[in-house]
Amino acid sequence: MVTDQVHPVLAAIERKLSQQAAATLIRRHGEPEMREILRALADEPDFPPARLLWNVGHGDVPLHCFLRTRHEPIFRVLRVDVTRLTAAIAVEHGAVRGKPLIREEFCLRRGRAGLLVIRSRRIVSR
Repeated sequence: MVTDQVHPVLAAIERKLSQQAAATLIRRHGEPEMREILRALADEPDFPPARLLWNVGHGDVPLHCFLRTRHEPIFRVLRVDVTRLTAAIAVEHGAVRGKPLIREEFCLRRGRAGLLVIRSRRIVSR
């Protein structure tokens, strides 16, 4: 918030880009599905962006608040494939300037309780 007050124009651009990315994801896959997928990522213990996604299950927080396209820590959703029982998501994240972003792919499967759980995780590039 302090950075947003110091640079309001950059904050407005970041907000618009995040809103556009969230709107695209919602239009393609639906908001409940995206929240469920991101909630499963938030439950992954050694996933650094999990600290950003901890309250993604709360419907009163807009989905665009969890996407960070330019400001650190960066968290972008690159690709999502959803079926009835499975989901696959590719994300890009990073927090240190000058270092390359980390791209990861997750495969999720619906468990016995009906919730998505991470079945496999793969780092594509660092």
